[in-house]
Amino acid sequence: MLGLDVGDKRIGVAMCDPLEMLAGTLTVIERKADGSDIKAICELINQYSVERLVIGLPRLLDGGLGTQAEKTQAFITSLQEHTEVPVVTFDERFSTDMARDLMRQAGHKPEQIRKKKDSAAAALILQWYLDERAAARDR
Repeated sequence: MLGLDVGDKRIGVAMCDPLEMLAGTLTVIERKADGSDIKAICELINQYSVERLVIGLPRLLDGGLGTQAEKTQAFITSLQEHTEVPVVTFDERFSTDMARDLMRQAGHKPEQIRKKKDSAAAALILQWYLDERAAARDR
């Protein structure tokens, strides 16, 4: 599985292990109006034989969907025109802030945090999804 944190400027990308237990950062893709960002994601899907995309959906504090969620849903629609891999959305509230805080606590320099926070947020989103699936299986 790939996890995506879709922003206006960048897309953080994470991947999980084959046993679907642990998510880790993979890369950051710059958003481009020419569609090269979607092409890059499709290349990763093919390269890693991805079977599912988990895309963070930025919900409002009340759980509703705002402008950013609508932008993310539009991106998902465009992406689905280029791949048949199933897409699952997952609540990503506070993922970027949490990723930034965790990186800071781990001693990363501000420049490192700026460059990698998006893929770290994607890893958090994917890990939360994996954890929720595992918990549901254990019930």
